[in-house]
Amino acid sequence: MIQMLVAALLWVLVASLLIIRRKRADRSITRAAIAIAVAMTFNVDAVYLTVDPFLGGTNIATLISDAVLMIGLFFLGRAVMHTGEYRPRVVRLALGLPILLLSLAAIIGAFSFINRAHSTTRFMVDLGAQPATAIYSIINFTYAAIVVATMLALAARQFRNGDGVHRVPAALLTIGSAFGVALCLDVIVMDIAHATGRLSLMHALQPAYSPLSLLTFLFLCAGFAAQPAIRRAQHYARARRTAALAAHIEPLWERATRVRPGLSHVEPRAASDDPEARLHRNIVEIRDAVIDGRVSFALTDDEGALLQAAEQHLLGETPTRAEPSSLLEPGEDARSRRTIEDHGP
Repeated sequence: MIQMLVAALLWVLVASLLIIRRKRADRSITRAAIAIAVAMTFNVDAVYLTVDPFLGGTNIATLISDAVLMIGLFFLGRAVMHTGEYRPRVVRLALGLPILLLSLAAIIGAFSFINRAHSTTRFMVDLGAQPATAIYSIINFTYAAIVVATMLALAARQFRNGDGVHRVPAALLTIGSAFGVALCLDVIVMDIAHATGRLSLMHALQPAYSPLSLLTFLFLCAGFAAQPAIRRAQHYARARRTAALAAHIEPLWERATRVRPGLSHVEPRAASDDPEARLHRNIVEIRDAVIDGRVSFALTDDEGALLQAAEQHLLGETPTRAEPSSLLEPGEDARSRRTIEDHGP
């Protein structure tokens, strides 16, 4: 039941990422989500017992699932690393391709020594007493622990350095990574206990596996889904605020260009023009009318405050003066910055 729930969570994440991140150039998170979802789907008993017999009925599906999971974790770690500028050498090494390839070669080697018998959905319970099986699982979860611990460090750093709503995804990823590290340690200790005959210790640790697994994927899925969702919400909020500012400035711009025609009269604006670029041009032409001594054009205090608010919006800055309440929109996106002063008419 837990495996089915985890797989469902991951496929929901995949669907949301394919919708929300479809225009993103970096597909690492989407690739990671797909790979991990496939691996977790293989762990669903009904799926496993359907697939493994086609592969010979000797639990080859377990090896494929774990290898795909490793690849998914590799993409996941790379995606987290690329979200910030903090990339120390040890992080690049831990999340590098050589470590992945070495780990894949190691699990294939260990798997070949396991007496696997027939298909079983309780691979570690039935075969975990074999040293080769314990080594196989320990390699798997050691690699996972390395990747997840690295994610934990990077997510915690992003949380400390972030502010406002941007800290929410980092917080979710930090919590999920912490549960993930605990899950890996729990499995590694169980593997050692099983192989060494300390079954009482193994049985004591078994109840923690399912809740740790569910909490790990729940928080990680929420964290990775929250990142693009917040960006998209802020993008739409910024677009709405741009439209509101443009609507308020339009009468002022029309009055300014009546006394001093600008570039817009030479090169008419198209409906497809970028809204922020059009707002920028309007601001420039209003400012030109103000400073042109050949024409008589002045701004009232309210108009000056409105113009300043529009400039600050394009620069991604927080307004320093009061502006009309109808222009206030949540979710200012400071990532998109434009220079107002460096452009002429």
